[in-house]
Amino acid sequence: MLNVLARLLLTSTALAPVGLTYAWVAYFQHEHVTAAAICGISLFLFFVCLFVLWRAKHELAASTFKAESIEAADHENTAFLLLYVMPLFTSQFDTLQWQFWVPTIVIFGIITATGYNYHFNPMLGLLGWHFYKVESSEGVTFILITKKHLRTAALELKVGQLTEYLLLDLGGK
Repeated sequence: MLNVLARLLLTSTALAPVGLTYAWVAYFQHEHVTAAAICGISLFLFFVCLFVLWRAKHELAASTFKAESIEAADHENTAFLLLYVMPLFTSQFDTLQWQFWVPTIVIFGIITATGYNYHFNPMLGLLGWHFYKVESSEGVTFILITKKHLRTAALELKVGQLTEYLLLDLGGK
């Protein structure tokens, strides 16, 4: 399983598109340096996401998993989508109340990374990953992250356990 730092890093990468939205607002308010800096941070988070997945695929212990049931879980993105578009509703970039937004985003990230909460990471979606709720033969529900399009529970998968309830498909496409 991933340690808390890796989980926190993976969660923070989900916030990269929020940065792109803020950069968009800043750019059109002629805050070009700020927009470039925010884009740079978002790009860095994108590469952190790639690195955490690459490292997890190479270091997690593999085990065989056969799901009893499968359900698409990509629809868990409503909270993130609202967070992404929120900056677009402000009239001016310099009127954003950063003393409110920064702690809120940090607290949201920490709670998501350290709890059993499931979070949708659109960065993974952009990279072709899909999210499924899968139930084990013992009746435990996990979230499976895979590049495969699962249409049946009959498949046996080679998985690694990212967190207590989050599995990563370690097999090929």
